[in-house]
Amino acid sequence: MLRKLHHWWQESRSSFWFVPAVVVLDAVVLAVILITVDATVNLPVVERWPLLFGAGAAGARGLLTAVAGSMITVAGVVFSITLVALSLASSQYTSRVIRTFMRDRVTQVVLGVFVGIFAYCLVVLRTIRGGDEGAFVPALSVLTGLIIAFVGIASLIYFIHHISVIIQASSIIAATAEETIAAVDRLFVQNLDDDDRNGIIRMPLDDRLWSAILARKTGYIEGIDTGALLEVAREHGTILRMEHGIGEFLIEGAPLLSVAEPNSMDDETTVRLNAAYSVSRQRTVETDAAFGIRQIVDIAMKALSPGINDTTTAVMCIDYLAAILVRLANRRFASPYCLDQGKLRIITRGPSFEGLLAEAFDQIRQNGAGNVAIMLRLLGALHSIAGQTADPGRRRAVGERMEWIAELAERTIGSPCDRARFERKLARVREVLETGAFVSTHEQPTKD
Repeated sequence: MLRKLHHWWQESRSSFWFVPAVVVLDAVVLAVILITVDATVNLPVVERWPLLFGAGAAGARGLLTAVAGSMITVAGVVFSITLVALSLASSQYTSRVIRTFMRDRVTQVVLGVFVGIFAYCLVVLRTIRGGDEGAFVPALSVLTGLIIAFVGIASLIYFIHHISVIIQASSIIAATAEETIAAVDRLFVQNLDDDDRNGIIRMPLDDRLWSAILARKTGYIEGIDTGALLEVAREHGTILRMEHGIGEFLIEGAPLLSVAEPNSMDDETTVRLNAAYSVSRQRTVETDAAFGIRQIVDIAMKALSPGINDTTTAVMCIDYLAAILVRLANRRFASPYCLDQGKLRIITRGPSFEGLLAEAFDQIRQNGAGNVAIMLRLLGALHSIAGQTADPGRRRAVGERMEWIAELAERTIGSPCDRARFERKLARVREVLETGAFVSTHEQPTKD
């Protein structure tokens, strides 16, 4: 239940309706409270400041009507600007950054402010009465409507500034990287201990027969309730093996889990196992840090495409990818073996450092052939990552990618000057891999 509520909350905060709806509800409650105060409390300040509070019924209606009409018009303009920004970001960078835009709190609040002011004015307008109707002009409520109209004007000015900032490549990449680093800190809490540096210890398994549990949904796996799976495995005294992990695409009718034989799972148990998986139309960074890396890689790939050829944006992507992998370099990844009272119950399927390293840099390397700036920056990223981990397996993975970049440079860099520059930087990266000591990759000035 809590997992479903968390999933609903994440989906709601990524939408354009939730925050505006909350703001509208707050505006209606504020209007009701102020109208009640105007109707039940005789405020001396109203008589003391007649120029500020002393509008008649016609004047109050005219003011609120003007505010309400202008605010709903501006709300439409803001919505149009947001859609244009989403379209530009999708075509210029990648469609996967649209979710980041939709999660932008400033955009959601500004939309809520305008529709909230509109709803406030409607509620107050409904209570204004002229002389023939039993005169009632809620002076405090009308003044508040004027004040929040100025708040709306300030929000529009700030929104224009904000949208012009977040549409820039640096802001998009930085926001995606920050979200990914937050997911890394949440998903990979523990650091590597000295006992962990030899990698994951493999648990020997007897030869077993496995029967498949078929999936009942199609989509991307957002989350897995390991506790529910463990409960089923404990009840049946068996071992469950995940065939798909978080972030992977699941097809209805394909194997979801495998169960160690001899064992039989009835339909009710199959439903329980499927219910342990949250399946959606798209991946989410909150539970899948690899998706954040994927978004940045997609931006880099778009920047390196012949139609755009924006090397600077690709270099920025490599820098932020390096920051994410440096964060992961000394984090402990969960063992694939889930034990219950010393007995193996679940063989999980999760990310690995080597897999995330490949996700971050392999495609950029493949598409950066002949681009000296990209290959130099990739070497710099690997140098930073290698200096942050002493794990042999992880350093080996970094070293393999270093050699692949060196092989690509040998085939595609024709200029002797560029090749010499690349070789000097490559030598420094090899040194840090061999010695484990940090070596600066900045070139030292040569004496004449």
